[in-house]
Amino acid sequence: MKNVKWISAAAFALLLACPLAACGKQEQAQKEGEGTDAGLTPVTICLDWTPNTNHTGLYVAAANGYFEEAGLDVDIVQPPEDGATAICAAGQAEFAIAVQDNLAAAFARTEPMGVTAVAALLQHNTSGIISRAGEGMDTPKGLEGRRYSTYNGVIELAIMKQVVETDGGDFDQVQLIPYSLEDEAGALKEGLTDSIWVYYGWGGINAQLEGVDFDYFYFKDIDPVFDYYTPVIIANNDFLAQHPDTAKAFLSAVAQGYEYAIENPEEAASMLIEGDSTGALAGMEDLITESQKWMAGQYKAEVDQWGRIDPERWNAFYNWLSENGLVDMPIPENTGFSNEYLAP
Repeated sequence: MKNVKWISAAAFALLLACPLAACGKQEQAQKEGEGTDAGLTPVTICLDWTPNTNHTGLYVAAANGYFEEAGLDVDIVQPPEDGATAICAAGQAEFAIAVQDNLAAAFARTEPMGVTAVAALLQHNTSGIISRAGEGMDTPKGLEGRRYSTYNGVIELAIMKQVVETDGGDFDQVQLIPYSLEDEAGALKEGLTDSIWVYYGWGGINAQLEGVDFDYFYFKDIDPVFDYYTPVIIANNDFLAQHPDTAKAFLSAVAQGYEYAIENPEEAASMLIEGDSTGALAGMEDLITESQKWMAGQYKAEVDQWGRIDPERWNAFYNWLSENGLVDMPIPENTGFSNEYLAP
């Protein structure tokens, strides 16, 4: 759960002052009708983390030529620490990857940051708590008297408190220890901690491959208010207003990439690995392939249209944040997302 962090005002100001060198194409993209030598419109998307199976559809769209067919020259770049949302808001990337919980800080302010969530990469929140099997931590109440590795995030701890209490437990009885883990599955196996917040498509699959016998519960199964959107594609508001057709073309190509990944998970996994220029996936072929197979069922889950954001679920989570005093000011309903750029 490495994404439970908030962007400070100082960090945001620093990011505005220090543009990403890799995002130099954006100024071109803002000019009507200007493109590359091949007649393609340059677009940049800034990831939230190193490449992983959340992002596969982007790499498939690039490898299969879907972006070029849409008239786009797409650059997939890495963010500075915690910087994807700020980079996008500053206009240094047209698109970025973010998560709904972190975006709350962008919207709960007098002058909201200029970004809008335009597509859900996954239909449901697949995060939850992993623990050693058979030790009673298969439900939140079972965490009483056990160690939980925490990032000490405000929203993180509020979610943990609610799920434990919803299950009839006492959160004060959970032993909070600092998160300092390099290998989550190994930490459980070696007894360094008892429970960890992970995303099943990565942490759970990795534990399977490492032969860890584990229990797992999803937050969304304990309380549906926690079935929020993580991760999502966000877009710069000025870009959306000035170039709606380019935004729609980009999302249409990305949707093709995810549809391909759903139907061809092993081939898509290979495209992700081959497209990774960071080296982060080296030696992780088995994990990527198995994760991709599992994620194929998560990109759309039970819905027909990839990327659609359910207003009821989006609003429910932000209402919960407001009601529990977890944001500086209430976030009005239907703030920060739009389905209008998705293909009908």
